[in-house]
Amino acid sequence: MADLPWYVHFFGEDYIRLYAPFLPTAKSEQDTKHIVRLLGLHPGDHLLDLCCGYGRHALALARYGCIVTGQDLSPSLLQKAQDEAKKQQVHVNWIQSDMRTIPFEASFDAVISMFTSFGYFQSDEEDQKVLSQISQALKPGGLFLLETIHQPRIIRTTTPHSIVHYPDGLIVLEERHFDLLTSHNTVHISLIYPDGQRTQYIQSIRTYTLTELVRMLKTAGLELQSYYGDLDGSPLSIESRLALISRKR
Repeated sequence: MADLPWYVHFFGEDYIRLYAPFLPTAKSEQDTKHIVRLLGLHPGDHLLDLCCGYGRHALALARYGCIVTGQDLSPSLLQKAQDEAKKQQVHVNWIQSDMRTIPFEASFDAVISMFTSFGYFQSDEEDQKVLSQISQALKPGGLFLLETIHQPRIIRTTTPHSIVHYPDGLIVLEERHFDLLTSHNTVHISLIYPDGQRTQYIQSIRTYTLTELVRMLKTAGLELQSYYGDLDGSPLSIESRLALISRKR
């Protein structure tokens, strides 16, 4: 277990406990409105939510009327997504798979990658493979929306450590390090539960500049269409996130 990549351990029940309080349903619904507008989606469009997690956006887009496939590596997050889909009586095609293997070809009008679900691997070549798989899965003229952290923001705003107290008694300690050589942002996360038990995780993400991403997209056969500082269409800045739209040539 110790030799498995960080993302195999990280995306489970504790991940939901860490982030769900900051990602209420209202935010997911607002995100979905922005996604529909940015991509010009219509009911009946085929969409892949890559690294869909527990289905925040996949479910909302299915309710809108898109024909949605949600792909994720985590069995526990996919199970939660499936349970929620049944509760909402919404159909989504759920697939458990690594993002480097997308088992579709020319199948989707759009692919989305949300909430920094890119840059998980040790080499840029592996990230490039993800983009090539996305390009393969898109129909000609299909659109890819990548919503992720923006490297300049990380360098400018990241603090070396933090402590967060959750309302349920959970305490989260984070220690952060940005490697200027590899551009990996590594976070050591310690969870202290109300009963005193502790769990530790590592998150390590390769951050990219806009210039780097555009070059990688072009290599994958994806042509830049537009970029923003967030899904709401606000301008990109050194302190904003990054939302980038490209089209399959």
